Amino acid sequence: MPTTLNEQQETIRKFRSIANFPTIIGAIDCFHIRVKKVNADGGQLYINRKGFSSVNVQVVCDADLKIMDIVTRWCGSVHDYRIFRECRLKQRFEAGAFSGILLGDSGYPCTPYLFTPLLNPTHHKKKDIIGAISVPGTQWKEVCLEILKQQKKTIVACAVLHNMAIDMREDVFSGERDSIEQYSSEPIVQRYIAPSIRGNIRRRQFIETHFQ
Repeated sequence: MPTTLNEQQETIRKFRSIANFPTIIGAIDCFHIRVKKVNADGGQLYINRKGFSSVNVQVVCDADLKIMDIVTRWCGSVHDYRIFRECRLKQRFEAGAFSGILLGDSGYPCTPYLFTPLLNPTHHKKKDIIGAISVPGTQWKEVCLEILKQQKKTIVACAVLHNMAIDMREDVFSGERDSIEQYSSEPIVQRYIAPSIRGNIRRRQFIETHFQ
């Protein structure tokens, strides 16, 4: 994650250049990486809502789709919000370490530092906001890999290679469509998480300030 004020401002500037959405410092989402069936004790915890074994991986990406933060330690049955609730990144946001906010989907509660889509927008500007929030999630389809050993280290290594490829201006999504068609099933739908009162107020103020 960007640490200095200059780095944070540059990240925010790049996000704003995409959809004129201010103060965004990252887009957060989780995706499932298929693993071989775990037969050891606790193996059932790896079975997600679609019925296959996976690791639920949380990533935060910047406007260039580089992965700034990654969490790989959770089994497939764990909800996205629990992963965020117990990660160090949430603690850093609550401590005021960042000047911007995250964008996530409705699998997260709306908080003062993590905005989620409005479910029933009544204003065309609000509909534009939903579109901007939804874009990052489209990049993270289910990625299915058969990983036998040290799977979590392998996932992190793939994230590092992904960032290196972006720095080298390689087409990191070439062949992505074929992989999705070959391996992935329907997306795993997270249950809706109700926003917090403070998050609702902060989001409404944000919309009135920047999009009225």
